[in-house]
Amino acid sequence: MKCYKQMQPSTGELAAALGSFDGLHLGHRQVIGNTLSSHGLLPAVVTFQQNPSASLKEKPVPLLTTNEQKLDLLEEIGVDTVYLLSFDQIRDMEPEDFVDALYQVCRVRKLCCGFNFRFGKNGRGDAELLKTLCREKGIELCVVPPVAIGGEPVSSTRIRACLEQGDVQQAGQLLGRPFGYDFEVTHGRQLGRTWGTPTINQPFPAGYVLPRFGVYASLVEVDSKKYYGVTNIGVKPTVGSDCALSETWIPEFSGDLYGKKVPVELLDFIRPEKKFDSLDELKNEILENGVLARKIAEREWKEPFWKR
Repeated sequence: MKCYKQMQPSTGELAAALGSFDGLHLGHRQVIGNTLSSHGLLPAVVTFQQNPSASLKEKPVPLLTTNEQKLDLLEEIGVDTVYLLSFDQIRDMEPEDFVDALYQVCRVRKLCCGFNFRFGKNGRGDAELLKTLCREKGIELCVVPPVAIGGEPVSSTRIRACLEQGDVQQAGQLLGRPFGYDFEVTHGRQLGRTWGTPTINQPFPAGYVLPRFGVYASLVEVDSKKYYGVTNIGVKPTVGSDCALSETWIPEFSGDLYGKKVPVELLDFIRPEKKFDSLDELKNEILENGVLARKIAEREWKEPFWKR
């Protein structure tokens, strides 16, 4: 997959999906899917390095995916070309200039977007203006209606709300896959190792969405093999932590993962984070959580919740 950080000619004419695509949820995939079946055109995505909502509203909008995750997911979908643009560099372009650059510079011949897509200076461009501009240039346009689950549109905002409540199953159904991350494993205090429950520590990067603090059943991928895990997200109130992190015990794996990016997928919420009166009490709770996490993982392997 080719990734460009600025508008420049592609290797062929493109069918391009437009959007921020944070999370690559089912609604986003519906938009991008319309580029994959375009005869004679390379499937492409035009997206942004920063979330436009955060830049326009001047307040943080927690991310569901890092740029690296987004690119990996787009490659898995089958996208050939990605323009990962700086939003600050194009936010003041007039809608007409933006579409002209896509056509003249990037060689876009088909555009796909969601029903609520806005673009150009002050968000002046909408689906109706895009129809007019595409018609003038002979660009084929596909405007995709909302994808609804449970009677409500799928959206990144809705997914963030699910995660903040600990409802990772609902979030996974909206994403079309388990919510997960692959942050680098760092060194911790290694208390779990002394209890026979060694964990991998993965600090959340600044600006990334924080799921509800607590313990989750999880799946962990190591060397293309998946293991069940017990993941605590929070600040470890019993022993203390300097920042919010993901701490995962992988009962059936033994090995050194420091410095590696390890994918972790959250399957179900087990319990809220809490402070224990003693380390022994914490250790016993972790072992009990491990038994439950295995049952949850076995259930999900048989019938994945994100496909129900």
